[in-house]
Amino acid sequence: MVKICCIGAGYVGGPTMAVIALKCPSIEVVVVDIWEPRIAAWNSDQLPIYEPGLYEVVKECRGRNLFFSKDVEKHVAEADIVFVSVNTPTKTQGLGAGKAADLTYWESAARTIADVSKSDKIVVEKSTVPVKTAEAIEKILTHNSKGIKFQILSNPEFLAEGTAIGDLFQPDRVLIGGRETPEGQKAIQALKAVYAHWVPEDRILTTNLWSAELSKLAANAFLAQRISSVNAMSALCEATGADVAEVSYAIGKDTRIGPKFLNASVGFGGSCFQKDILNLVYICECNGLPEVAEYWKQVIKINDYQKSRFVNRVVSSMFNTVSQKKIAVLGFAFKKDTGDTRETPAIDVCQGLLGDKALLSIYDPQVQKEHIQRDLIMKKFDWDHPLHLQPKSGSAAVEQVTVTSDAYEATKEAHGVCILTEWDEFRTLDYKKIYDNMQKPAFVFDGRNVVNADKLREIGFIVYSIGKPLDAWLKDMPAVA
Repeated sequence: MVKICCIGAGYVGGPTMAVIALKCPSIEVVVVDIWEPRIAAWNSDQLPIYEPGLYEVVKECRGRNLFFSKDVEKHVAEADIVFVSVNTPTKTQGLGAGKAADLTYWESAARTIADVSKSDKIVVEKSTVPVKTAEAIEKILTHNSKGIKFQILSNPEFLAEGTAIGDLFQPDRVLIGGRETPEGQKAIQALKAVYAHWVPEDRILTTNLWSAELSKLAANAFLAQRISSVNAMSALCEATGADVAEVSYAIGKDTRIGPKFLNASVGFGGSCFQKDILNLVYICECNGLPEVAEYWKQVIKINDYQKSRFVNRVVSSMFNTVSQKKIAVLGFAFKKDTGDTRETPAIDVCQGLLGDKALLSIYDPQVQKEHIQRDLIMKKFDWDHPLHLQPKSGSAAVEQVTVTSDAYEATKEAHGVCILTEWDEFRTLDYKKIYDNMQKPAFVFDGRNVVNADKLREIGFIVYSIGKPLDAWLKDMPAVA
């Protein structure tokens, strides 16, 4: 029986291993993590992450051929294939601070593998790592190998949160990179055989190590670039009276461009896009390619511009001040169908409004009150360390923030509503009821273009939708970018 061990029980390790266990009943899969509360949650009915369909998969396999354990050394020693799926946060100090990936957790995992291994192993990079990480890991393993042979593979994940289980069941592609040696090719075939249980062979791509590592960074950079491109257009649409939804639809009909990732919004978030682009920028700078680095930096600059533009629009529309005004924030997760708030645009928007002394009332169906309060006081990049290792950015809650359990409570007596996540329930709210219970004039700032602006205007709202022709009111109150 092939034994797989995955170090790291987070957003990648947990769902990926659960699906491998489901699709490969003959393989024993153990997910290990040093943080006990996380393992306890995976072994309970309240999983540590929210992902549609995940609970059903875990429930079916757990205890059969899927196990969650904090005994890292035992299970690493017994495994034939070890996946490493640990955090690779952006460095906050030292060389490359603010851009380079911090490989502390990765190196620690590699040293553990070297220390406890008693048999040859295939070590698989699952975390998103900088190009050439495999080489560094290989050195650590071989210098500590005691005669044991290790093969390093790169098998980046291409999951989208909110659809991760569907993405795992029917991936666009599975990418496996390895050394171009007989041993390296044999390791590639061993991992390929695991995925071949359910993935068609023509969707399993094999490359050299560096191509696989770079492909992950490149894929995220290209996706983020599309979002920043359409967001840049949204600013021009507002200035000229064009409608960004119509422009997106028209250009998306070109088969060379395609319709995906062309929705204008308040900005992109999530654990990968910004982190991976900063990483790409750093790698380009280290390789003497400043022009290429500068090009990718612009993707993040436009994303930051879009968030600050949104805040400026809110403040300028409401007589140039939101001081002591209640603003309802609907949605805090970085996108719908996930409870993940890493790099969510909501954090920057809320901090911008708090900077103008607004009183915020926040509602999100999947994000807990403590989580929201913690995010609003946390320093940049601290979020990407495991929860128990996160630096304490202070324990005081933000006084001007309340977190409510439903949208109607959040909007009661509010001057304005900001929609920052595209949860389906926000499309079907009773906006007449919301309007009746708000201060007048009542504003809706739709950062995800989820509401029907014309219907809301009929009710009496002043509506701002990203990239849409401006309300007469908004034209009279221009936002200063």
